[in-house]
Amino acid sequence: MPATAPTPPGRRGPGRLRALSGAALTAAALLGSALVAPAAQAANPQLTVDLGQTTGAVMHGANGALYGLSDDGVPGASVVAPLHMTSIAQKAPDGAQHPNGDALTVEPFFARTGGGDDYVYMQDVYASWPYENPGLSDYLAKVDTMVAKVAASPDANRFVWVPFNEPDGNWYTGLGSSDSTTYAGALGSFESDWKTVYHEIRAKLPGARIAGPNETHMDRRLLGDFYPWAKANGVLPDVTTWHELSPGSLRDFESNLAAYRAIETGAGIGRLPVNIDEYGDRRDLSVPGQMVQWISMFERNKVHADQAYWDIAGNLDDNVAQTNIPNGDWWLLRWYAGLTGQTVRVTPPQSDVIDTLQGLASLDTGRKQAQVLLGGAAGSADTVIRHIPPSFGTRVNVTVERTGWSGYEGAGAAPAVLSRSTRAVAADGSVTVPLTGLDALSAYRITVNPAGTGSPAAASVPWSRTYEAENATITDGTVYTQATVSNPNGYTTSGTQDVGSLDKPTSKVAFSVTVPSTGTYDLDVFYGNQSGSPSTQTLTVDGGTATTLTYAPTLNWTYRSIASTPVALTAGTHTLTLAKATGEVTLDKIDLTASHTPESVYPATYADITGSPGYSYSASGTTGAGALVLTPGSQAAIDAYAPKDGYYTVHGDYSSTGGSSTLAMDGATAATLPSTGGSLTDRSARLYLHAGNNRITAAPAGSTTLTLRDLRVDGSGDTSGATTYEAENGTLAGTAVVTSDTWASGGRYVGYIGNGSGNTLTLKVTAPAAGRYVLNVRYANDQVSGSGNYNTNVVSRATTVTVDGTARTVMFRNTYGWSAYWDLPVPVDLAAGTNTVSFGNADAYAPNIDRVTVAPVSG
Repeated sequence: MPATAPTPPGRRGPGRLRALSGAALTAAALLGSALVAPAAQAANPQLTVDLGQTTGAVMHGANGALYGLSDDGVPGASVVAPLHMTSIAQKAPDGAQHPNGDALTVEPFFARTGGGDDYVYMQDVYASWPYENPGLSDYLAKVDTMVAKVAASPDANRFVWVPFNEPDGNWYTGLGSSDSTTYAGALGSFESDWKTVYHEIRAKLPGARIAGPNETHMDRRLLGDFYPWAKANGVLPDVTTWHELSPGSLRDFESNLAAYRAIETGAGIGRLPVNIDEYGDRRDLSVPGQMVQWISMFERNKVHADQAYWDIAGNLDDNVAQTNIPNGDWWLLRWYAGLTGQTVRVTPPQSDVIDTLQGLASLDTGRKQAQVLLGGAAGSADTVIRHIPPSFGTRVNVTVERTGWSGYEGAGAAPAVLSRSTRAVAADGSVTVPLTGLDALSAYRITVNPAGTGSPAAASVPWSRTYEAENATITDGTVYTQATVSNPNGYTTSGTQDVGSLDKPTSKVAFSVTVPSTGTYDLDVFYGNQSGSPSTQTLTVDGGTATTLTYAPTLNWTYRSIASTPVALTAGTHTLTLAKATGEVTLDKIDLTASHTPESVYPATYADITGSPGYSYSASGTTGAGALVLTPGSQAAIDAYAPKDGYYTVHGDYSSTGGSSTLAMDGATAATLPSTGGSLTDRSARLYLHAGNNRITAAPAGSTTLTLRDLRVDGSGDTSGATTYEAENGTLAGTAVVTSDTWASGGRYVGYIGNGSGNTLTLKVTAPAAGRYVLNVRYANDQVSGSGNYNTNVVSRATTVTVDGTARTVMFRNTYGWSAYWDLPVPVDLAAGTNTVSFGNADAYAPNIDRVTVAPVSG
């Protein structure tokens, strides 16, 4: 029965889960005296942020990923560039361990998107896990080949070499033995081979940075023996690496790091950089409330760290739902990337305790901004921010936001604004931010900056409730327990349980829900579907007319995504029943939220900036965040979310002098902001946004000064002005063939494109004017490659997209089913009139193509 995914053996490790009590975070999380606990209740736990005690420059070290990139463009630049990733870890060039994730292949893309170091897992040249061991001579020959290839690249200095991965579990298993003789023998072999490989790397690439020992955990015995020996033999690693993979890491890491530093001191070694190049477990990844605990710990200790690779390459280790679509945890990483200035001392209610409220914070005195990221516990807490600098003034604007868990593959909308308020700074320089209704799976951001004239707009928080599937009325289904502290390798499940084995004709789950008023509600169903094809259930309200809810395939039965539909309900209690129709799914929970238009206002002062803009807080503006003053040579990149592909109205709230400014996407101008002569103006443009994150860059032209308060995105993604071309109506050549599929647009798609230069699909598309367009390609790809490891080795398919003779290669990520169609936006320049667009691949098959939508970026 596909009720629960089998837990494969692994080389990485833990996490934790929460039991959601029922209510999602609601308006009760707003700031204000109404939230202060009554005197009869115990005081709320406190997380204290001391802006008067800085702890070093923000490092952004914990945003790395092992096999987070699979190909050039997978995941997309729109979700990679905003994270400012300081390190990645990938396989050796031409490695056989996985079908993709080649360090040399992804490096140009990583560099283009602002990435840092590229760690090379050299032993991933081998196919099996644990690695086959054909002997050191075989390995050295492979080392020579991979190092020579990298040495010939222009980015050779960006690579860091990891000669051995988890040597205590591969080739030198005696390193973990309690028998002293066995241990000594293994240590001698490891040290000898380390020295040989170390010199081999340096002989081929003088000055190469080498990292290790890279064991499964911080082994004090091994490191205590290895480092004095490595120093004496002149083979010290340039970076120290090990893995932190158990729930206990959240408790023990700081003592492990202190023990390692003591070993360095005892051996007379200067402080080496540390990279925990695999951290977290399945129950941690994708979960903001879990990941904020890890990120806080690593940033506090100023070490780099890469999230573990448990499942598939190319989704930033469970942080990206589709190529350009983030999930909820991606937004936590985006917040983290947006911290600037200095980190400051944060004191949580409990230190070094697994699954408790933790946080990190930054202070940028130049920008006059303080930011706090926190999460990891349910209930209530007070965030006490002390020693606010006098330069902030006596009144500050405080904004609280939340990013929730959207599953591993559920799209994560932009964080919800829970409150905006203007608060007086106490005489002791402090502000207390009380929060209630905290969700343990969510993370929160608090921003503080000077208050100007006017008041920020009040946040609108819709009514919302969560109902667990395991607490519903279940017919012909079974409740299963998933990830817990004792089962950290399981997948996160709300409340730790789900309902599976819903494979019988009579299988159904009936939820009793109560809503406060008559209206339309958004129903979000958290589910898993490992069938490889879309599955369906019928949805009824109080036994009424059934509608069909479709569930796209997911990686496995517990790798959660979200299926959504609106439902009309009258005030009171109702029964919502999900019953088997076709295929099978597992159910985790449902969220029921009063339908509303999400607030999509993005303050410019918290955008990514280049150059040296100014920060003005003379007026609070809509968001309470003031305004960004962009002078010539400076620009701001704002990350704006769209729930689906289509046109939206993008408003700029700005003033300017000296000339015009531009809004750009994908390197091309999308809209112009004319000079206002210094007057505040709301200027709008109709722009085509792809589903997921869109980077919109604002920049002044010439000698212009652009004072930008925010960008606001309105609309529902309409497609008027876009033209759709069905693939089956194109010109087919060679083996390309039209095939029927119920799930394809129009019931047909074109397959067997590629695997030969003559096997192509060609479309004639019309552009009303010359300019930048989006080709939105709807496709399916379920290619996988077998291997001797436990990961699911999905394969991206390459396609040569040629527009009027100009060709480029585009990678199409796996969609988990040949009847599972995703949309991939491809920006292109078209001439006015008819353009010829062809798809092919001389060397391998391209994905199946369903249709292509052509839309001008500016509508």
